Amino acid sequence: MARYRTTVPSRWPIDEAFRYMADFSHSVDWDPSVTSARQVSAGGVGLGTKFELVTNFNGRPMPLSYEVTAYDPPRRVVLRAETPLVISLDEITFDARAEGTNVTYDATLRTRGWLRLFSPAISLMFKGIGDRARTGLVRELNP
Repeated sequence: MARYRTTVPSRWPIDEAFRYMADFSHSVDWDPSVTSARQVSAGGVGLGTKFELVTNFNGRPMPLSYEVTAYDPPRRVVLRAETPLVISLDEITFDARAEGTNVTYDATLRTRGWLRLFSPAISLMFKGIGDRARTGLVRELNP
């Protein structure tokens, strides 16, 4: 299993940071591996909201259907995607601080099927993807 965890300080108040990050369609703005992202379920973001993302994984497009599986504003949101080859779990937590919010992003990617043979290499790739996404988060959460 590959894992990437980081905390990004933001100047945004906790409610604003939560609202932005819980809307996973914004991931296209901060994660360079995401080539498209959109909400596909009706209504506002909440428990059960669905998002369709396409990521660039090792030069190939990988569609991922995410669903909000935990929603506790403004403290925590969890999104999960599952394909025959991977299970992606993204947990984002928020801690208010005097000058804004600490946003902690904890992502895991579990490989399945034949892709498990490449788990060590995928873990290294996942770290690089996470580092680039972190750079985007720093930029977006601190305009």
